[in-house]
Amino acid sequence: MQKNYLMTNYNPIPVTFARGEGVWLWDTEGNCYLDALGGIAVCALGHCHPAVTKTITEQAHTLIHTSNLYHIQNQLTLAEKLCAMSGMDRAFFCNSGAEANEAAIKLSRLHGHSRGIAEPKIIVMEKSFHGRTMATLSATASKKAQAGFEPLVQGFIRVPYNDVETVDQVLANDSDIAAIMVEPITGEGGVYIPNDEYLEALRELCDRYNCLFILDEIQCGMGRTGKLFAYQHYPHLFPDIVTTAKALGNGIPIAACLARGEAANLFQPGSHGSTFGGNPFATKVALTVLETLEQEQLIPRAGAAGTILLELLHNKLGFNPHVKDIRGKGLMIGIELDKPCRDILTIGLKHRLLFSVTSDTVIRLLPPYIMTDEQLNMVADRLAAVINEYYQ
Repeated sequence: MQKNYLMTNYNPIPVTFARGEGVWLWDTEGNCYLDALGGIAVCALGHCHPAVTKTITEQAHTLIHTSNLYHIQNQLTLAEKLCAMSGMDRAFFCNSGAEANEAAIKLSRLHGHSRGIAEPKIIVMEKSFHGRTMATLSATASKKAQAGFEPLVQGFIRVPYNDVETVDQVLANDSDIAAIMVEPITGEGGVYIPNDEYLEALRELCDRYNCLFILDEIQCGMGRTGKLFAYQHYPHLFPDIVTTAKALGNGIPIAACLARGEAANLFQPGSHGSTFGGNPFATKVALTVLETLEQEQLIPRAGAAGTILLELLHNKLGFNPHVKDIRGKGLMIGIELDKPCRDILTIGLKHRLLFSVTSDTVIRLLPPYIMTDEQLNMVADRLAAVINEYYQ
């Protein structure tokens, strides 16, 4: 047996994939799987999308990296396009969602210091997941993820998700709050969707108390809910900062921290940076992803496909006594079971269906936006078979 030289921070299930095309993946034994996970919300255009493959090939032959010591035209163009599509003013590019959230946290501290706060604090939520760097890990709600990494970064105050009253109480009693940071829909926390008034109420509180409103859309952004960003379901709602990654590069690492108003001008030369962030290669791929989402009308398709898939799941699983809840928005869907179920993933392999388990008891579906109605029906059928076998 080949010796494994990898560190043991992952616990992968027993399959290795050799190639992919569209919504399909083939393992090293030639078995074909329907991918309802998309690399954890990354491959929104599916695997090996022709437009992305063409850009990767052409840009690799042209220029990959120069560094941010110089102007990068692709980066400037991508920033302009993202800001136009999002309503933001400026962009900072990096390589992962955690890095984008780290930038947002640093911006909030700069904002706090500009208000004369010596030790600025950020309100974060239960059920949240913001990353695994020390600051984003500290902002994250998972005790399991934090275990062994103490002391954590100070300055985070945790409140219940979808609870405006508690946020209001904290702000009224603590003048050192510089920002509120929240996921519009929780990802790793179990695919929870807040009530319709929640985000708008948090925006109003930020305005009242001069705090930055930060939305982590690493997982729910880039069209997954039927809008480019989830906050765009609310016509008059704008964050001060929004972070995005995952589907922005369709598998090529790239992330962005977008800001507007005062927050867009807090970083000054030397205050933050990234060696690889916004390089000519990654930004050209991201431009192609955005153009493809627009040209193939895949953002509204994600919303419509999610409605179809939710209905299929309710029809096929709603009667199952072990299914506690089926929830989601667009192609971000959670099926909550009545017990911890990570071992269900191997049964998924038997039925040639790929998904994940998050928050111990929630099966999570994050399919590519290119899925046909027939393929959505296959996802529901295969998942019903998986759950039925799991409880036999």
